[in-house]
Amino acid sequence: MTATLDSAAVAAFLADNPLFFEEHAALLGQVKLSSPLTGKTVSLQERQMEMMRDKYKTLELSMANLVRTAQDNAAIANKFHAWTCSLLEVRNEPDLPRALTDGLRSHFTLPHATVRLWDLAPAHADGWYTSGVSDDARIFANSLHAPYCGNNHDFEAVRWLDDAASVQSTAIVPLRAGTSAFGLLILGSPDPARFTASMATDFLIHIGETASAALASLRA
Repeated sequence: MTATLDSAAVAAFLADNPLFFEEHAALLGQVKLSSPLTGKTVSLQERQMEMMRDKYKTLELSMANLVRTAQDNAAIANKFHAWTCSLLEVRNEPDLPRALTDGLRSHFTLPHATVRLWDLAPAHADGWYTSGVSDDARIFANSLHAPYCGNNHDFEAVRWLDDAASVQSTAIVPLRAGTSAFGLLILGSPDPARFTASMATDFLIHIGETASAALASLRA
């Protein structure tokens, strides 16, 4: 009596004998499969072509996504470069905070941006960028180990923005000298999706580090 082969045994045989269909080429046209695309019966060759087309489509989508991501990152890098250059052009130290926030708004098309600093040299201790900072805000700044991105939960820092009531999402970036925070950079948008908890913060970290270095000359 002939033994019945199960599908696993057949698959193992074909895997171990890659030349089987070359030796029995006629079977390629005789074996019929159901196509998941059309629901019709197709030959093994036609089914293989469908599978290859699906793989190519998947690869094309992946490549398109990679290209789009690269283009987005390049655009952000160009904006970051332009903003950094605008900071280097500032000659008067008291003008740095305004140049910093104005540059962020213009280069990154941000509706709202402001900064608050503390522990500054006496010559800068009364600037607009030092007003309204509570002890709680300083504690909050020191507790941030990475930029906060997400909904506006009525943070004190967000209330420093003009028209803060319209802000739906925000990014709050600590400014540091070593391990201690000496300021906060606050970005806001009326778009709830502009800053989300799931977004990457690499560029925001770079912005915070650059802003910290630019404003270091104002510190005591």
